[in-house]
Amino acid sequence: MRAFDLGPAPLASASTCLAVLERVRKTGQPLQVTRFGKPVAQIIPPPPPTVADDWLGKMRSTGRIVGDINVASDTLVDWDV
Repeated sequence: MRAFDLGPAPLASASTCLAVLERVRKTGQPLQVTRFGKPVAQIIPPPPPTVADDWLGKMRSTGRIVGDINVASDTLVDWDV
């Protein structure tokens, strides 16, 4: 991890702060913020985004066909009517 001294109060500018945060995100390098040479905070890059599993075809090859699939359904069950 590298220490990054921005000098006296340049983080007052929002654009400077966002530029430093963007550099951490792009490079993936953590950043240590110091005040008077002492560590105050550590900025780490976010974890990589997780890719959602594709739900289409998720259950492929998990089912089984048992019996004749061409039989009419009324012959499979004896209904008491």
